[in-house]
Amino acid sequence: MLTPVRCFSCGQIVADKYEPYVNRVKDGNNPKEVLDDLGLFKYCCRRMIVSQIDLIDIILPYSK
Repeated sequence: MLTPVRCFSCGQIVADKYEPYVNRVKDGNNPKEVLDDLGLFKYCCRRMIVSQIDLIDIILPYSK
């Protein structure tokens, strides 16, 4: 679905880091290094990015 704008635990903004994370991991980079480069050092913020699932492509055909 939609990426949460802020981390639920600490309030840091994480929505702007999701697209770069996905693109860099698809390019073959190590997810740990990508999260470090994006400035996500807290485990709560990492959880917000790593556990995100894109369901929009699955749900979109059913909406009219």
